[in-house]
Amino acid sequence: MHPHVQRNEQHSRFEITIDWATAIAEYHYRGDTMVLPHTLVPPSLRGRGLAGLLIEAALQAARKEGRKVDPQCSFVARYIEQHPEVQDLV
Repeated sequence: MHPHVQRNEQHSRFEITIDWATAIAEYHYRGDTMVLPHTLVPPSLRGRGLAGLLIEAALQAARKEGRKVDPQCSFVARYIEQHPEVQDLV
């Protein structure tokens, strides 16, 4: 079972909270583009695949909203490079 990804629109980020620690993928909009500048997973949560889950949620949201994606975060750029099914969003 995957942890639940929550979209926090007030803080413009996707979040996963486990044991009082929160992993995040920040976003903002530039026109019709969702810019993904930063992904952060605290040391206590690393190695669980949470960053990938956050980016999957962000990319699904962008697709649902009809937006393109600007992967400014190096993790996001690598994720997209490794997943051909989302490369059309760039």
